[in-house]
Amino acid sequence: MRGVTSRSAVALTVVGVLSLTACGSSGTDGEPAAAAQEQTRTVTHALGTTEIVGEPERVVVLDTGELDAVVALGIIPVGAVRTDVSSELPGYLQDAGADPAEIAEVGTINEPDLERIAALEPDLILSNAVRHREIYDQLSAIAPTVLAEDVGDTWKENLLLDAEALGRRADAEELLAELEARAAEVGAQFGDPSALEVSVVRFVGAGSVRLYGEGSFIGTVLADAGFARPEVQRTPETFVEVGPEEIGQADGDLLFSAAYGDEGQSDLSGLTTGGLWQSLPAVQQGRSHAVDDDRWFLAIGPLGAGLVLDDLEEVAGQQPG
Repeated sequence: MRGVTSRSAVALTVVGVLSLTACGSSGTDGEPAAAAQEQTRTVTHALGTTEIVGEPERVVVLDTGELDAVVALGIIPVGAVRTDVSSELPGYLQDAGADPAEIAEVGTINEPDLERIAALEPDLILSNAVRHREIYDQLSAIAPTVLAEDVGDTWKENLLLDAEALGRRADAEELLAELEARAAEVGAQFGDPSALEVSVVRFVGAGSVRLYGEGSFIGTVLADAGFARPEVQRTPETFVEVGPEEIGQADGDLLFSAAYGDEGQSDLSGLTTGGLWQSLPAVQQGRSHAVDDDRWFLAIGPLGAGLVLDDLEEVAGQQPG
């Protein structure tokens, strides 16, 4: 489940359409298009309002959700942060037409490099207040900056905010409608998805086991598909943290697991070969599936949502009777 399937995220189609649109002109002499480029918009966001002129082209993104959203809307950012456990961009972005060589590294999510950002001369910086509230003034001194209020389960609202800043809100609205329709179609492939409890487990290192709740990115995708969740995961919180000895709480009719970084992978490998994990009914019945952490937990945007739906669709055809 690591590649893009033939029914890949509808966001990839949108990228192609937007690319073609960008090559055209709305008038015979180009004047209407030029006028649109010069329009000034006031965008209201978590830390106030930001004036944006035209349609930004040199965009820097400082979290994975913003990176996913920008690429889905047909823009390749000039700069992006990396995660703390990898110097590489998520692999799925290349399938969406984002050449990593074209996206400069500007530090990590936790420590953006302001000098590198400034050197790129961006005309827009996108992030969220959860990560970068404290450096908003410094970012705004470099370029117009728009910060979403939250991350995770607010990814749809964040996409619309990013799209407004980019001058592409209508495209984002269409993209979300298509994703929600597809989620319902994928859920229906499991019969009655509301009768299936889907459990989601992530290993992040240092013995930490996270059971992801309804109040997370992956929780919203599963909700759009119509699935139920195990009792402990019916929470508005992003996740519930449990110890390895409590892994029995991860049980569900379907079980998906992933690991963040090498330490998380080590924890996953150690626990999933042990007796407690092997005793879970979903594991014994062949209803447990390892998934890609980039797609299920780091994407936090329309491309990631489409790829999660790809994975679920693949699982729908694999389940034992």
